Amino acid sequence: MAHVFVLDTNKQPLDPVHPGYARRLLKQGRAAVFRRFPFTIILKYAALAPRVEPLRIKLDPGSRKPRFANRRNKQPGWLPPSLQSRISNVLTWVRRLSGCCPITAISLELVKFDLQQMENPAIGGAQYQQGTLAGYEVREYLLEKWGRQCAYCRAKNVPLEMEHITPRSTSRDDRVCNLTLACHRCNDKKGTQDIRDFLVDQPELLQQILAQAKAPLKDAAAVNVTRWALYQRLQALGLPVECGSGGLTKYNRSTRGLMKDHWIDAACVGQSTPESLRLLAVYPLLITAQGHGSRQVTNVDRFGFPRSKAKHGGRIAGFKTGDLLRAVIPSGKKAGTHTGRVLVRASGSFDLQTKAGRVQGINARYCQPLHRNDGYSYEIGARYGTTETYPATQSA
Repeated sequence: MAHVFVLDTNKQPLDPVHPGYARRLLKQGRAAVFRRFPFTIILKYAALAPRVEPLRIKLDPGSRKPRFANRRNKQPGWLPPSLQSRISNVLTWVRRLSGCCPITAISLELVKFDLQQMENPAIGGAQYQQGTLAGYEVREYLLEKWGRQCAYCRAKNVPLEMEHITPRSTSRDDRVCNLTLACHRCNDKKGTQDIRDFLVDQPELLQQILAQAKAPLKDAAAVNVTRWALYQRLQALGLPVECGSGGLTKYNRSTRGLMKDHWIDAACVGQSTPESLRLLAVYPLLITAQGHGSRQVTNVDRFGFPRSKAKHGGRIAGFKTGDLLRAVIPSGKKAGTHTGRVLVRASGSFDLQTKAGRVQGINARYCQPLHRNDGYSYEIGARYGTTETYPATQSA
């Protein structure tokens, strides 16, 4: 991350600050570490009438198919557990970030393609068919609809050009239903011919192309149910929600010369994307949902019978399984500093899962808490445009 979140002593979110300034506040004793992931400091004094810059959180939920197609929706708004978990994770982090910094608006990639504007350019201007967005919104739609191949010769992995099925010179029809994809050879060969004249000797292919041109792209017409459910629940938070399409996201990223990555796509969601995004010093925080442990009460043998005592559900010496700890061992075979997730035992002898492997038999008195188990693991990703990882990275 490029900045550090700041709270005043009343836990009121303030503007994020440069990491160097945060270190100075910590050294001077004017602040303390409030949370390590995402890194947040809390001031030891109240900020009187602070001026804060309104921030916007941008969401690219991606796409995910349900695991099972045979579930029945018995209640309005019901979702399979796998999809409900995805929405809950997003809502959790919207709330958490709203508590760390002054979030005043949300941008969400709600649809894959803006079908209404593509079918009727007059709604939002002819730029969707004839201007800069023609290379993104419409082209991405056509690539998916026509299987990323030439409609006439079925050639794949070749440069494809947008082509009018009924010649524009005779119909002036720029609607997306009159567009297809063709390789340069087929497009040049067809020229301004009507498709019925061009494929007079291939009636089966002609009928197939005409039928496919009229058929809507189902995945785009019926957007992933999770995105709509997420949109409705984000609205319930009371913040204004801006919506954008996947084609617009790609257009924003491409015109700004940014590389393809999920977190960069999220930064490019919506019309609110600024003309310039400063990403050179940004290390993304990679967050993975891990859950809160197993519901299994005890370990069992191969026959299903218990082979150990019931697991301890509480804390041992102030620690709980899954907490991120630092163990400083002064001497012995395990001497050194070890950082990782802990597996606690009632005996006070813990195991620590570190990047280097599992370290067993660490006494609780050598352990220092870094981050309590909150159901997620964290890792600092590579800096934008490089493979350089943050020097102080700690996998949780």
